[in-house]
Amino acid sequence: MRPARRRALLALTAATAALLTTLTACGGSGADDANGGGGEEEVTLTVLAAASLTDVFTAAQELYAEEHPEVTLEFSFAGSQELVAQVEQGAPADALVTADTATMDGVAELTAAEPLVIARNALTIVTPPDNPAGVDSLDDLADPELRLVLAAPEVPAGRYGRQVLDAQGIDAAPDSEEANVRAVLGKVRLGEADAGLVYVTDATSAGDDVATVAIPEDQNVTAEYPAAALTDAAHPAEAAEFVEWLGSDEARALLGDAGFQAP
Repeated sequence: MRPARRRALLALTAATAALLTTLTACGGSGADDANGGGGEEEVTLTVLAAASLTDVFTAAQELYAEEHPEVTLEFSFAGSQELVAQVEQGAPADALVTADTATMDGVAELTAAEPLVIARNALTIVTPPDNPAGVDSLDDLADPELRLVLAAPEVPAGRYGRQVLDAQGIDAAPDSEEANVRAVLGKVRLGEADAGLVYVTDATSAGDDVATVAIPEDQNVTAEYPAAALTDAAHPAEAAEFVEWLGSDEARALLGDAGFQAP
């Protein structure tokens, strides 16, 4: 073989080897990227939560993201009875937080571990800011002229409210029964009702949009909020970690600032 031709062939072989090395390196990088670049996999955690947790859990999103940047919390808020129905129907979700233990107990076979009570709450009477009906106590809720709104009986807040009224022998007939406690609050805020029974935390979130009439402690009830990861969770480890975080001092401080009581 002539020297010139041999030199050309050697150069071509070297160039081909270099190209193959580059392609192999690029292919390896692509595989790493497909697997998350060797870092933590990003996940979206779907949490079904009681409507009364709307404000505090929305605030928790940012706080949780600071400590768990690989996890995005996606909340679905509704009445606890609606959330349980979703779980029973197989709706995709990772964790469940209800406003009472009885509702959570109804899906015990669908939770991955013993539920953790993360907070407690109490009821209060709310009225429009000027309290046009002059509501001063629970007894006033029996006035047939009063436009009263309560959560429906199957809703935890509705059951708690009727428990309070029945214990005091108060026969109060609501003008409407709502699917969740936030709907009760909404009607009072809009002036569509003279009074309603909501959680203390709901009244706190409404600020000056409503006035409150406290219910004496010995006439009130305590609502418990259990949280649990679900057996069909797409991300069981992350769901369990989130539930554990809800019991942390940091989460309890956030809940306390929103008006919830310690568990």
